Amino acid sequence: MEKETFTLIGTYQYSSEAMIYKGRLEAEEIEVYLRDNNTIDTNPMYSNAVGGVKLFVKQQDFHKAKSILDQISKSSLDDDNKLIQCPNCNTADVNLITTIKDKKTFLGFIAVFLFGGLPLFVNYLYQCNSCGYQFETKNREK
Repeated sequence: MEKETFTLIGTYQYSSEAMIYKGRLEAEEIEVYLRDNNTIDTNPMYSNAVGGVKLFVKQQDFHKAKSILDQISKSSLDDDNKLIQCPNCNTADVNLITTIKDKKTFLGFIAVFLFGGLPLFVNYLYQCNSCGYQFETKNREK
């Protein structure tokens, strides 16, 4: 019996996002599995630490799966349904990320880490995948 080999095809910050892509691939009868989704579902603040939820497909299905995933829009939209672009390089290849930038968020993270539970204070920023610039949009500003 030949051992099946799976290949990483994508990583996602939240398992809900990964489940959308997983469902799309399964609809095309491509076998997939997720890794680290239970860890991140337990505490979403661990996502950056473990490298996100990982989506794997069989090696022989990789090119077909990649083609299917490439057809799905990866652009982020703001609350007014407008394309979010990096103010530094104008690309639309941006992701929403969580960050610890102030005392309140840091203390909340430490409390969740020590005592368990879900984070109460989280800062959200967009990060450009092309140039790495982090920014807020007008709809997310405090």
